[in-house]
Amino acid sequence: MARFEYKAVSASGDVIEGVIDAQDQSAAIEQLRTLGHVPIRAAEIGVGSSSRRRGLGRINGQRISRRDIAIFTRELSILLTADLPLERALEIVADISDRQPVQRLVKRLLDSVRGGASLADAMAEQQNIFTRTYLSTVRAGEVGAALGAVLVRLSEYMEKSQRLRETVKSALIYPVILLLTTGFSMAVVLAVIVPEFRPLFEDAGAALPLSAGLLVALSDGLRQFGLAIAMGLVVLFFLGRYALQSTRLRAHWDRWLLHLPLIGDLVAKVEVARFSRTMGTLLGNNVDLLSSISVAQEAISNTAIARAIDQLIPSLKEGRGMAAPLIEAAVFPRLAAHLVRVGEESGQLEEMMVKVADIFDQEVQLSINRLMAVLVPALTIVLGVFVGGIILTILSAIMSVYDLPI
Repeated sequence: MARFEYKAVSASGDVIEGVIDAQDQSAAIEQLRTLGHVPIRAAEIGVGSSSRRRGLGRINGQRISRRDIAIFTRELSILLTADLPLERALEIVADISDRQPVQRLVKRLLDSVRGGASLADAMAEQQNIFTRTYLSTVRAGEVGAALGAVLVRLSEYMEKSQRLRETVKSALIYPVILLLTTGFSMAVVLAVIVPEFRPLFEDAGAALPLSAGLLVALSDGLRQFGLAIAMGLVVLFFLGRYALQSTRLRAHWDRWLLHLPLIGDLVAKVEVARFSRTMGTLLGNNVDLLSSISVAQEAISNTAIARAIDQLIPSLKEGRGMAAPLIEAAVFPRLAAHLVRVGEESGQLEEMMVKVADIFDQEVQLSINRLMAVLVPALTIVLGVFVGGIILTILSAIMSVYDLPI
């Protein structure tokens, strides 16, 4: 027997969490269903049981990527909508895949399905491969006997989510490269070029300008302690990552991040787009509202926004709806909150959530463009000022040595 940490929605609509003993994950999920609960997750304690586990793991040491899962979902959805039985569709997907880890994954799913498990339960047995959003959507599709149509929507959701992720990553590549180049250039100038002028600076004696003295000190410090400084920065980076595992520190960090100019706006829009698309996909696949909120919340990485989502379920039980707590939290963009209110009042919450996701996908792109328009010139100016300052400092030292007028 193993112990599983679970999260589920009770028959009364309450989100409950706890620990349950079961033979395996499928048995744990079945126990929860027997108790009248709607399972959201059931993770074995000590084996990827973190409440914010994202999915995507390894098969026999080989990594399964998001792209692999997206392709698998698209291929399976096409075959199922062509009215092929699930087992035959899985056989074909395994045969046509050109990636060995995907082949092994699909064969494992096929073996479980042939053994009587549902597709969702078979996927849940594959630790860290499928996200909770994915599993909840597939489970809803099986219950509604519309697995093919659900997988089509799920495939579209994954493609749009991946497009948003790639947009953010691609936009960050250039400024990161520019930032690294700027830092490397500064280090080379201080450690290699400035020492070549050291004899000249020493000849200047008392006439050495203050700026030149500071430049020499920086150069000497970098040459003597450069390795220690680099190691210290690496240690600080890993200490920072470790510290952010603390719930309290992470909450302060995430809230501070949201208040940063430009960056905070971008982070909020990315999270809103991700949450809204997940909600719209789940609601469109007949997952009930409370379960959809709980599952979609796990797509949020910013704890300040995730805590605002925590208030939605109590608000719904009180009859206040979703929009009011989102506006009160002051971390959710007001436009998104008001659009959610329109969706609730018109009875078209699913369509409105998808619309919000589309709007904020575009807003993310605009925010990235604005960020790049400020960040790239700023880094270029910083590098130019630094290099120009060094040149002026060296020239002033040379003029001081030879008593030339400045």
